Amino acid sequence: MLSIIMMTVDHRFRYLGGLRDGLGTAIYPLHYLMRMPGETKLWLTENLSGRGALLEENARLREKQLFFNVQLQKLTILEAENRRLRSLLESTVNMSERVLVAEMLAVDFDLYRHHILLNRGRQHGVYVGQPLLDQNGIAGQIIQTEPLTSTAILITDANHALPVQINRTGVRTLALGTGNFQELRLPHIPNNGDVKVGDLLVTSGLGGRFPRGYPVGTIIKVAFDPGSPFANIVAKPVAQLDRIREVLLLEGNPDTLEPAPSLKEPAPGAKEQPPVPKPKEPAPKVSTPGAARPS
Repeated sequence: MLSIIMMTVDHRFRYLGGLRDGLGTAIYPLHYLMRMPGETKLWLTENLSGRGALLEENARLREKQLFFNVQLQKLTILEAENRRLRSLLESTVNMSERVLVAEMLAVDFDLYRHHILLNRGRQHGVYVGQPLLDQNGIAGQIIQTEPLTSTAILITDANHALPVQINRTGVRTLALGTGNFQELRLPHIPNNGDVKVGDLLVTSGLGGRFPRGYPVGTIIKVAFDPGSPFANIVAKPVAQLDRIREVLLLEGNPDTLEPAPSLKEPAPGAKEQPPVPKPKEPAPKVSTPGAARPS
């Protein structure tokens, strides 16, 4: 009867709210004591684990870290390659010539011979003398072709000469390789020539090998020697020759190209030999005796 009376009074008149709060406060320590064994076990498990378990977990975390580091390196390489390819694609927007993208396979480790092997050959349309560019400017030219690969010589090779002109003044000269990826030598500019540090070198188009107007390098040193008729001028290539991975091959008709400029000069007094004409095919014979058809 007491329980029924208390439930009825609490339900209708809300008189026992204070009593309920007091009882809940008094029972809270009992709840805490009931939870204590489980919390104590959890604390002991987290703080008193065995040395073997800790070492195993540490090794597992190290393996995961190593795996993530390798994945991060791959992503970094892919990001750099993506930037290079984007630069190559953007550099072809203003080109009127068709281009072929090639990837470098190997590098000649000779200190002064700057040759690279590319993954494009005759089957892809590559020919000897084909100009080679990166996203910044002229890099070299093809000197040997195979069915599936080709070999290119860079403009900094000690045996390479490139016809150039100073973009500001139009003065024409040759840019000779020095065996240093960061230097080109311009030996044929007189001391009274109008040359300044920072002048841009571009291809002159002479020789028929490289098209006109492509950037080659920037002059970084101009020294006038009173004892020599020519100034000591050094330029830095705009192409990143020591770190290129992908290059552009300018496509064209190899039959219209002339030989590349040579470093060798003709001997004094030697006459230039005229080109040997190609033999003409004989005129076709006609059936009428004594008549000749004009060729």
